[in-house]
Amino acid sequence: MIRYLWILTLLLWQNPLQSQEMSTLSLEEYLAYVKKHHPIVKQADLIISESQAKLLKARGAFDPKIEVDYASKEFKGTNYYNQLNSVFKIPTWYGIELKAALEENSGDYLNPNLYTSDKKLYQVGAEIALAKGLLINERMATLKQAKLYRSQALVDNQLAVNELLSEATLTYFNWLRAYKEQLIYKEFVVNAKTRLLSIEKNVELGENPTIDITEAKIAYNNRKLSSEKANLNYLKASLGLSNFLWINDIPLELKETITPDLNTQSEADLILGIDEFSFDAFEIDQHPKLQSLGFKRASLKVEKNLQLNNLLPTVNLKYNFLNQTSSELFNNLNPENFKAGVQVQLPLFLRKERAALKLANFKLKAIEYDQLQTELSLKNKITAIENEIESYSKQLILSNEIVSDYQKLLNAEQRKFELGESSLFYIITRESKLIENQLKAIEAEYKLLVSKSNLYNVLSLI
Repeated sequence: MIRYLWILTLLLWQNPLQSQEMSTLSLEEYLAYVKKHHPIVKQADLIISESQAKLLKARGAFDPKIEVDYASKEFKGTNYYNQLNSVFKIPTWYGIELKAALEENSGDYLNPNLYTSDKKLYQVGAEIALAKGLLINERMATLKQAKLYRSQALVDNQLAVNELLSEATLTYFNWLRAYKEQLIYKEFVVNAKTRLLSIEKNVELGENPTIDITEAKIAYNNRKLSSEKANLNYLKASLGLSNFLWINDIPLELKETITPDLNTQSEADLILGIDEFSFDAFEIDQHPKLQSLGFKRASLKVEKNLQLNNLLPTVNLKYNFLNQTSSELFNNLNPENFKAGVQVQLPLFLRKERAALKLANFKLKAIEYDQLQTELSLKNKITAIENEIESYSKQLILSNEIVSDYQKLLNAEQRKFELGESSLFYIITRESKLIENQLKAIEAEYKLLVSKSNLYNVLSLI
């Protein structure tokens, strides 16, 4: 924790006393900042919040309801009617709606079938969908889909965060590569300057020809030019890294005192969580992309079942027990006092319903094709990346061996030059080849790290 606070201080603020102190920002620390503070991570969390809101909305379709309907008419001293109808409804999971109601109607011109005398009329009963809407209806389908959407939102959130972290990881690796290249050129600029000063002294003493000064100066300026280009690349890479650094919605500027971890390559597997990855043990069905498509498919199946159910006729049965006293109504249901009804509805051609079912089937088939293609693509990507990691690991080992051998050649050439058996040209040539192969080794390491980042991305790990 103290180390994190120290790096955070360097990221946010720097005074003259701290300007000479260097601190390392490791890949693990860097990804921790990104995961915790980056706006896109917070934006991805909104996906989950949105799914929870939709689920709450869908559950609202099953909320009990109270309805009160009152109407009255009086004209020229005549009380035409007074109508009070209050209902308490409880929707249930299946196509059954429980209902309790109170009616109180009176008046000189009241419809006789609504007359309740001077007393109130209590009812309790239910409305049942016997065909369409019994096993599945609009509110049931909406709630099921909302639950699936919430589950899908969790994996979609993981995919969105993983995409960001993968991009951030690649940016860190590019920063590391630029930093290593900068270090190499800085080292050889110092070597070239030291060599130039030494040659100038030897020329004064008559031990070297004057032309050696020109050759040493050209080498020195070439190293300075390459170093300047490396410094520019490192500056660009640092600015690119700063795009991912936020604290409390405030973007941070990466200070020059912060450097990448030079041991990142040896720790990358553990940090990215791919150190124990095995293709044979990997369960492709558990991949977040396939899980997301699975939830979409399940949602489309709900839609298909709903459209299939809509082909059935509408047959709604209503039955209510009646009594003028509420206590007697609930304690002693008398089947002789009732109000009942039945509603039947069937479109003759069902063109709308049949078309909706076909569209649902088309969408379901399309998502199944998408699942097959995604699964195959993931398997091929993982296999290709595994081959890349194996190849780049071998290339890195060979590159490091070549660098070591060129270093030996350069050291030997320098000893021969000191003994007067070689020339400055050969030293500069050996040095150039050493720099060239050091850069190749850095590039091989970078490609290896990129392949590991790609594997992390494809596996959608967080």
